Amino acid sequence: MPKPKPEPDTELPPFQAVNAEELARNLLRLFEQGGNVLTEFIARNDAKMGPYSAANEVTEATTTLSDLARQWFADPARFAEAQGTLLRSYGELWNNTVYRMLGQEVTPVAEPEPGDSRFKDPEWSANPYFDFWKQAYLVTSKWAEDMLENTEGLEGRTRQRAEFYLRQVASALSPSNFPLTNPEVLRETLATNAENLVQGMSLLAEDMRKSGDLLKVSQTDTTAFEIGRNLATTPGKVVYQNELFQLIQYAPTTDKVHELPVLIVPPWINKYYILDLTPAKSLIKFMVDQGFTVFIISWVNPNSNLSHKSFEDYMQEGILTAADAVKRETGVDKINVAGYCVGGTLLATTLAYLAARGEEPFNSATFLATQVDFTNAGDLLLFTDEDQLDALNTLMSERGYLDGSRMANVFNMLRPRDLIWPYIVNNYLLGRKPFPFDLLYWNQDSTRMAAANHNFYLREFYNHNCLAAGNLSIAGTRLDVHKVKLPIYELATKEDHIAPA
Repeated sequence: MPKPKPEPDTELPPFQAVNAEELARNLLRLFEQGGNVLTEFIARNDAKMGPYSAANEVTEATTTLSDLARQWFADPARFAEAQGTLLRSYGELWNNTVYRMLGQEVTPVAEPEPGDSRFKDPEWSANPYFDFWKQAYLVTSKWAEDMLENTEGLEGRTRQRAEFYLRQVASALSPSNFPLTNPEVLRETLATNAENLVQGMSLLAEDMRKSGDLLKVSQTDTTAFEIGRNLATTPGKVVYQNELFQLIQYAPTTDKVHELPVLIVPPWINKYYILDLTPAKSLIKFMVDQGFTVFIISWVNPNSNLSHKSFEDYMQEGILTAADAVKRETGVDKINVAGYCVGGTLLATTLAYLAARGEEPFNSATFLATQVDFTNAGDLLLFTDEDQLDALNTLMSERGYLDGSRMANVFNMLRPRDLIWPYIVNNYLLGRKPFPFDLLYWNQDSTRMAAANHNFYLREFYNHNCLAAGNLSIAGTRLDVHKVKLPIYELATKEDHIAPA
């Protein structure tokens, strides 16, 4: 029997009465702005079929989940049983909601996982209306996940694709993403007479103007940061440059200096200063404070003039040229080298190439969040099947590069609950500019990718896993990573969604 519900200890913010005239005026502005934004969106690449566009991913999700539903319908008895389970949960939730509205205390049918920030507002639990929507969503999404987990006949990539797109749909349909079912948004809408929605539409229009090929939802206040002022502030100087990169040198800050310098090879998909965000978050500053002379490659943001630059060029004109420049600057015969993300993959390829030729210009190698074997490369594998790569290659052939917004969208889709929807709610529903955050500034500062290099990387590494299999040839040399005999330190992280450990 339900117990009387105790009074809450804290008073929740009230839902204010609206000014009907001002509300009507703002709603008219909202519809007018919304029509203009929709017209502009339809004309953008987001609404067209193409690699990683919204239209393309909606089509992929619809096709994948339709195929999944057909498999569920193929076993009517089992599906009917599953429906019965879902309906019983709905019935229990409805009864609980009625009891709560009568002032009784009940045990929730479903609760969010610890750390689920979507439902942190007190009204999600204190108000029966919002609590109902929250629990109905949690029950339904858990039911769908369980159905998928227990579906027989789904193997390998097919199951992975179904899980990925179910996660996208479930994240999108959360009641936290809609004005009438999100208590914070509804409070703000009533308090401002929908001015927040008008402001949100303006922020959406601004994001569309600032975006590249595809819409990039602002994740941080970009006006709060400037390279050299409050980001990448460790003193350094450019000591070499060519078509592909600049080489930056950082001097040690200690009296006692390590003999061998360190060359860092970052990814070309993002900017190098991830390793030098702020003094408290700078690997480079830490290293120079330990007495190391540090060099880092800052890759060029390629345009169509560099479309022909290949993976081999990034090795020959990138790492190997940089290593020679470091040795000239320091007067040593060997150096230490570290690779991060795809920069580490390029480094591993380079080490295998050097081993095959009997050359050893490096003393040791460090790999940070680096994939060499792409067998278990996570959800990024879903974007590298032959059909998608053919479409991607066609797009890159037209321009000579891949726009950074497309890869940024893919990375965000790997964690939609954290990297997409919170910012849509904050920016476009609450009408607030995002909070300044240095890491997210770097995350949004994406770069273009040269067509030849990117096509080779996706096909030979993600799609065919050639390096790990011993089937990769560079400059006419067959590579075998097992021949690399350098001292190696590897660091991988458990929750890395881009380079899974």
